[in-house]
Amino acid sequence: MLQQLFVLSVCISAWNAAPVDGATDQKDVSALNVMYSSLNSPSQLTGWTSNGGDPCGQSWKGITCSGSRVTEIKLSGLGLTGSMGYKLQDLDSVTNFDLSNNNVGVSTEIPYGLPPNLKRLNLAGNSFKGGVPYSISLMSQLDYLNISRNQLNNILSDMFGNVPGLVTIDLSFNSLPGTLPESFSSLASLTTLYLQNNQFTGSIDVLANLPLENLNLANNRFTGWIPERLKRINNIRTEGNSWSSGPAPPPPPYSPPPNRRASPGTRTSSSNSSDGGGGGNLASMKSVQPSSAADHVTVELPATLSLKPPPMEQHKSFDDGEDLPSRPLVAKKSTSPISAKAYPVADLQMATGSFNVENLLGEGSVGRVYRGQFDDGKVLAVKKINSSALPNQSADDFLEVVSNIARLHHPNVTELVGYCSEFGQHLLVYEFHRNGSLHDYLHLSDEYNRPLTWNTRIPSRDLLAVSCSQNFKSANILLDSELKPHVSDCGLTSLIPDAQYQGLDHNLGSGYSAPEVAMSGQYTMKSDVYSFGVVMLELLTGRKPFDSARPRSEQSLVRWAYPQLHDIDALDKMVDPALKGLYPAKSLSRFADVIALCVQPEPEFRPPMSEVVQALVRLVQRANMSKRIGSADEQEAARRADDTDVQDYMF
Repeated sequence: MLQQLFVLSVCISAWNAAPVDGATDQKDVSALNVMYSSLNSPSQLTGWTSNGGDPCGQSWKGITCSGSRVTEIKLSGLGLTGSMGYKLQDLDSVTNFDLSNNNVGVSTEIPYGLPPNLKRLNLAGNSFKGGVPYSISLMSQLDYLNISRNQLNNILSDMFGNVPGLVTIDLSFNSLPGTLPESFSSLASLTTLYLQNNQFTGSIDVLANLPLENLNLANNRFTGWIPERLKRINNIRTEGNSWSSGPAPPPPPYSPPPNRRASPGTRTSSSNSSDGGGGGNLASMKSVQPSSAADHVTVELPATLSLKPPPMEQHKSFDDGEDLPSRPLVAKKSTSPISAKAYPVADLQMATGSFNVENLLGEGSVGRVYRGQFDDGKVLAVKKINSSALPNQSADDFLEVVSNIARLHHPNVTELVGYCSEFGQHLLVYEFHRNGSLHDYLHLSDEYNRPLTWNTRIPSRDLLAVSCSQNFKSANILLDSELKPHVSDCGLTSLIPDAQYQGLDHNLGSGYSAPEVAMSGQYTMKSDVYSFGVVMLELLTGRKPFDSARPRSEQSLVRWAYPQLHDIDALDKMVDPALKGLYPAKSLSRFADVIALCVQPEPEFRPPMSEVVQALVRLVQRANMSKRIGSADEQEAARRADDTDVQDYMF
């Protein structure tokens, strides 16, 4: 009998000493093993092991189970370090994940792969950097989110449209920049929102209609007015911001655009995106093909898109001279396959570092553009479309736009490489141009950028052949490694909510808008000529179209430069100092003549774009001819050509 008891005790000891597979689901066991190792195998996690074990049967510290599945992980305030591992997404029965008040995540980001069915997520009081992972948008049951007191410093993605059950959000005491995402407005159950001690900017209008009971916005960079409804919250803090004083203007009620007839030659306005990645206006373009002696190219979509705009309070109203239908037109479904590659959203998340602010290339009214480093070594530009660009529209509307953009092929148009339409997110992937935009090249100091020579500043025939109307500006001209220009923002006007209002909002004050657009919203092809003239003026002077840092009389480039364009002495002083005098005087004068005609205040006196093309072609031809002149006869021919310059440039 004693011998039998001894054998039994040995067996029990052996059973307890070795990790074995128990009742817990093996996916859960494996995920917790990896997590334990990633947390540096801390001794305070009693019962845990990096190999096998039975979390449910052996009562691992902080683990709660239901049957064989782990349902809760609560490890708050245990002094844990390291990271959380790469298998958390396998914990699909976990509804409560609390790792707060530790020191996890030093120099790392919150992992994309989190338990997918969480109701509560608490990572407060750790050392995570980067941003809030997009995977949170897939947690449809989430009602509590706390990532406060970390070191998050990325722009908050527009990810909250699919988590309407959120009751509490705490993002306080980080360094989160940028404006509040539009999808905040869809959080119909949100009662507690803590955003204090960040770097948020812009207005808080997206919060106006939420059922908030606790709101802390203190110590940010918010501007504008506090909506009256929010002022009535009992528990609200707003100090430490730059609020506007006085009563807030009442928002106008929403009404559809008035029923007006389109006038010939008019177009709706587009965004003033400065995103460095590509995208833009195809509302009235044709398949790329040459036309006219100057090879002027326009591009037209096979289907007209007029997606339903958001409420009018988001925009300023003006009359653009077009009659728009009182109800949105429904886009025809694309009947041809999309030639661009379809990317999973997870791949784009990985390529951009969870849309890390360090990879941000630029931002426009359609969305933000990020640099993406892909596994195959390619670097591409990823444009993340704002949710407001496709309000209440199906994925088919977005795919229709993608299909149309994918048909665009031109040496001077930024090429669409791929797209993504998953989980309510819409992204476009473009070729990446390493030298950034012409705007950056001209106006941002960089010791690695060599100055643009005079010849590279004269717009090429191919560039002029591309007509991406209503949004022509230096920020939308991208430069490749050989400084060849590529026009971006071609194809996305239909995604801009009520483009004519948005366009005015973004163009006013930029210096590119023609006077008739700024005053009445009347946009014609002659308005494009004006914008192109402003870009040429940038190239001539090296100055920004509008620069508030300059004396008041010089802030508007056109107003300052226009009276001097025909003054030879003044013209020499206007030239970009970066050229160091290395330019032909004759070409300078001719170039100034073309600019002066393009930026005339009256649109009827501006030449059509095709004639601008011809004038610049002649300018380049004369410059090339002057280099070859040798004989007296040739010099006399050149002199006679110079004498006819005034006639030539009267168009």
